[in-house]
Amino acid sequence: MTEANPLSLGQLSVWHDIRDLRPERRHEPNNAAVWALPPGTRAEAVSAAVHALALHHPSLRTRYDLEDPDEPRQLPPDKEVRAPVDLVDLTDPGGDGGQRPAEIALALAARPFDLGREHGWRARLLARDGAPSHLVFVKHHIVADAWAQEQLHQELLREITAPGRLGPPPPGPADLAADQHSPAGRRRQRAALAHWEHVLAAAPPTALPRDAEAPGAVVQGTLRSARARAAARTIAAREGSSLAGVVLAAFAGAVARRCDAGGTGTGDSHDNRLMVQLMSANRFTARWRDVVTSMNQWVPALIEDTGSAFADLARAAHWSGLAAFRHGMHDVRAVAALRDRLPRAPEPACAFNFVAVPPGAAGTAPDGSGTEPEREATVVWEEPFTTIGPRCYARALEDEHTLSLRLTARDLRRETCAALLWDLHDALLTAAGRA
Repeated sequence: MTEANPLSLGQLSVWHDIRDLRPERRHEPNNAAVWALPPGTRAEAVSAAVHALALHHPSLRTRYDLEDPDEPRQLPPDKEVRAPVDLVDLTDPGGDGGQRPAEIALALAARPFDLGREHGWRARLLARDGAPSHLVFVKHHIVADAWAQEQLHQELLREITAPGRLGPPPPGPADLAADQHSPAGRRRQRAALAHWEHVLAAAPPTALPRDAEAPGAVVQGTLRSARARAAARTIAAREGSSLAGVVLAAFAGAVARRCDAGGTGTGDSHDNRLMVQLMSANRFTARWRDVVTSMNQWVPALIEDTGSAFADLARAAHWSGLAAFRHGMHDVRAVAALRDRLPRAPEPACAFNFVAVPPGAAGTAPDGSGTEPEREATVVWEEPFTTIGPRCYARALEDEHTLSLRLTARDLRRETCAALLWDLHDALLTAAGRA
């Protein structure tokens, strides 16, 4: 490749979300991870592994031509890459050493990337008494989604312990874009647009009422519960549903019970259908499953009869989700044009993402420590790093102990968000106890 190429559909979705961000918000597409390193790891081995990953994956060497915001392009991957890995000794009270790993990660993520001039990632090596303990990895969302980030994590650990075994060069985002803009890819895009049109035409104007006391405010809380994880797994096994479908059903039910079907702001709902915006990982074929880029895209699903028994609702959520995921790859510009043509296209009542990561991912807390099960379910309130995205967005993540649900919501008070989370939690426990 010698010329700039179109963005893939996933990259285009990211760009659509960030193109108009004010300068003070341009760090918000960044994400930070803190990865624990094997005992005895040498700093030189980490630097060499990071450099090998950057040479292996085209996305880590890609810059972007964003001069025309309506026609963004990705430049051919650079043949070489500088992959400096600065070292911070946590036992040194001077400089960054007096900070915790999570604080260092947050500070590193708070620096925006210039995607036209630099590659959209950076790394910092943390040490204690000179011995490397963690690697902080920060990336722009256009470079990698959650799946790709965890893949990089696993490859880094393998490359540190057994260097030189990354295998043949994988396809990159430019290859994915070429496939998506091929004749077959265009047909898939038309089918996805037809799905959007069908759902938007059938969905009721159901909305989650806004709290008058919280105009413009954004709150974020995370519910963590070992009991909810066990309950969701019990229901999924009993009903033959996916775990994601079960948690989605609990969330959709909690939202529907507070929704306003007539747009009056009363919260009195008489239409049991709910349009939910789902995050599709879009990694359903072998060729593209492990490509390092951002493939996530929002896609609508219409869940029928949210007032039905939980088992029926879980099955409905499962099948509605599968139908939506079949059409997860689409051109967001075509969807925007479709919305403009439809006279009364409703907005989704809420959004849901059950985070998908490669097998073998270890559950870790933001500071890099392993998570342990809570004795009791808890809700912890956080300051949102980003406010990009839907108005009421639940992000679910399962580790070996716990189900975590992070709810980020605009125009809602903490009390309203807490009620949604506890309603979801109780619905799972109640449904699991029913034979």
